[in-house]
Amino acid sequence: MSARDYPDRPWVGIGLIAFRGEDVLLVRRGKPPRQGEWSIPGGAQHLGETAEAAARRELREETGIEVGPLALAVVVDALTEDAAGRVRFHYTIIDFAGRWLSGEPVAGDDVSEARWFSPGEVAGLGLWPEALRAIAEGRRRLAELP
Repeated sequence: MSARDYPDRPWVGIGLIAFRGEDVLLVRRGKPPRQGEWSIPGGAQHLGETAEAAARRELREETGIEVGPLALAVVVDALTEDAAGRVRFHYTIIDFAGRWLSGEPVAGDDVSEARWFSPGEVAGLGLWPEALRAIAEGRRRLAELP
């Protein structure tokens, strides 16, 4: 059990939805929660680190990818309860979106895979509904950037 199990406050999680053309970069989680599932690259914000710096760091550590300007996509709360109804995990997740600049996906840090997916492939991955919403909103918000 980690310090994030049964917290006394939410943990701030930061994600970065990277797009290369229409394709989106996803990672397969190597640790709980959602171990083995595909998701948006991201992780915990460090003390003294800005949210945007955390997003870029997590993307680089988990995938080796760099992106350009960021747009705020969504803010969601991820809550997981145990069988007794107690909160086991609580993350407030801030997801940014950015367009690919450089690098090829290489699984790093706490992920087992990292790869680009076409819009048609994403539907069959069984993603968390909030991740699907974040991808759609990130795509929309990036289209608004100059």
